[in-house]
Amino acid sequence: MATGDLEQAKSRPRSMDDLEYEIDGNYDEDSDENEENYSDPEDFVDDITEEELVGDILRKKPKETDGVESCIVVDNVPQVGHDRFEKLQMVLRKIFAKFGKVVTEHHPRENGETKGYMFLEYGNPASAREAVKMTNGYKLDKLHTFEVNLLTDLEKYGNTPDEWKPPEPQPYNDVGNLRSNLLDADCRDQYSVIYDGGDLTCIFQHNTQEPKKLEERPRWTETYVRWSPLGTYLATFHQRGIALWGGETFRQIMKFSHSGVQLIDFSPCEKYMVTFSPLPDSKDDPQAIIIWNIRTGVKKRGFHCESASVWPIFKWSHDGKYFARMSLDMLSVYETPSFGLLDKKSIKITGLKDFSWSPSDNIVAYWVPEDDNVPARVVVLELPSREELRVKNLFNVADIKMYWQKTGDYLAVKVDRYAKLRKDDKGETKFAGIYYNFEIFHIREKQIPVDVVELKEPIVAFAFEPVGNKFAVIHGESSRINVSFYAVKSGNQISLVKTLEKRQANHLFWSPHGQFVVLAGLRSMNGALEFVDTNDMTVMNVAEHYMATDVEWDPTGRYVVSGVSWWTNKVDNSYWVWTFQGKLLQRQLLDRFCQLLWRPRPSTLLSKDQVKDTKKNLKKYAAQFDLKDKMSLSKASKEMIEKRQELMKEYADYRKKGTDIYDSLAETRAELRKDMQENESEDLEEETVEFFIKVEETVIDE
Repeated sequence: MATGDLEQAKSRPRSMDDLEYEIDGNYDEDSDENEENYSDPEDFVDDITEEELVGDILRKKPKETDGVESCIVVDNVPQVGHDRFEKLQMVLRKIFAKFGKVVTEHHPRENGETKGYMFLEYGNPASAREAVKMTNGYKLDKLHTFEVNLLTDLEKYGNTPDEWKPPEPQPYNDVGNLRSNLLDADCRDQYSVIYDGGDLTCIFQHNTQEPKKLEERPRWTETYVRWSPLGTYLATFHQRGIALWGGETFRQIMKFSHSGVQLIDFSPCEKYMVTFSPLPDSKDDPQAIIIWNIRTGVKKRGFHCESASVWPIFKWSHDGKYFARMSLDMLSVYETPSFGLLDKKSIKITGLKDFSWSPSDNIVAYWVPEDDNVPARVVVLELPSREELRVKNLFNVADIKMYWQKTGDYLAVKVDRYAKLRKDDKGETKFAGIYYNFEIFHIREKQIPVDVVELKEPIVAFAFEPVGNKFAVIHGESSRINVSFYAVKSGNQISLVKTLEKRQANHLFWSPHGQFVVLAGLRSMNGALEFVDTNDMTVMNVAEHYMATDVEWDPTGRYVVSGVSWWTNKVDNSYWVWTFQGKLLQRQLLDRFCQLLWRPRPSTLLSKDQVKDTKKNLKKYAAQFDLKDKMSLSKASKEMIEKRQELMKEYADYRKKGTDIYDSLAETRAELRKDMQENESEDLEEETVEFFIKVEETVIDE
């Protein structure tokens, strides 16, 4: 092409034909005739919906109700004239501005006075719904209690039919028997195990000889598992949310969508579940913390997580009726099933540091630190009345920890106190040294008396006996650790029962039914274990599970498990099963063992008198249980022998098969070796290897 032609081509208008030429690089005058037809055939049926194709765009499509859904109607507002309207408006704005930005507000008037209702428009529907939930029923004063509704609800209420029609029954979804584990004739408990570095999760049924594998699944969970408080559900963690499993075959009962979920908590009654995700959420739609209804899978309410907190952020009352969270100078108590604030307002507590619920009553204990000349306080508060049952003032406080006994009879408050106070040349207060004491609150007694136990040494661990009146304290410096047991009695001072000196222990593990305790030296103390009967303070056994990281009692208090978790220690991963007396029953070596959790049991249905009568007549039942144990042991031994014989037979068959193959290839080997004389028997050497199977020590009386 000549230069002039090229310049002319560059300067002319560019058409679609030119573009086709540039792309194809091969222009054809008949291209229009040869062009492929991309039209759909006449009988083509498009089965892709618009929602699947452009669902994200359709969701942003404006709706007729946009703006209306953000409006609320507030009834029972005081009727005032012009002179008092400004003051009323300030009060109302303060109440309703908590839930979002109020775009517009309208107060209808008649004869110069407001009509007793108003309209508010929020910036988004979520804020409007929150305002309705939190302010409907709000008591402004003795004569005015708000009735708040969404503006869109007026049409719904206006179209309510005169005659009620029952809803159509929904098909019943049979999830099976969620308490099937309690039907075992021998009352054997179950436990979950995660091993193979988290790739395998297995459910075992405990047996004294060998555990029975009930269910095993690869990648059942992405992190860890957790049982619900009564053992009904097994929760597994996934990137998209939580799944709950149950029944005889552990089928999926419900799933909850919450991306990035890392932590969960259950209400004690198993009606609700709380999930937490650290992923950022929007101001209008809180997603960091979500509370779910377990049976329906419905989200009940969402919360923001504004600052770093200790999990669980929400703490539940013993019956699941209330849950509470702590914020700056505020204790917010919510009630179920409305999930609104109790009495529509939080409890203002200046300097609030920590709180905890009683495990048996709707009672909260909280503490606040010292402020100038005002002492620190521990308060026992009854809900929903908000009555202060007991207040204890404390001085020179450095820190406080609170521990409830399982039955709610006692509350122990561990107080770290500064030993000496002095003022320097600048007049500033200085402290030297710290001592420790326990303030024991007798919750069941009149006016809640408080006893004091003082200790000069650092406190390593503290634990109440779950069922009983004792508590144990590990105290002392690392070079000299002592364990002291105290008894609490009504109307008497706390008495020291016994001190076990120079122990290797940094954790206390009481049996769920009291009396027996395991003193454990975990991790840095190389897994030292000491089994103690606190009735007569007898040390039943001293043992060691090297590098043990965890100790778990079974729900009955008959067995206890120690384990070395791969999550903490990369070698010697296993779990060992002991009796409550410290007799070793099993050593279970699992590749990269991670976690073991016993399946909880619900509370007994027997009354206190029935339990007392059973304990009284225990010897009467002991003979039949001893006989059953012997029969079970004999049966287990027989099954074990049969299992070993079967394995030996499999090995013998496998070995014979390999020998036959080896013999059949003798000529081939000889041909390959050619001149080399085959004489395998002379090349074989016999070697005897000895190793310890078991070491026993017998004490012979002289």
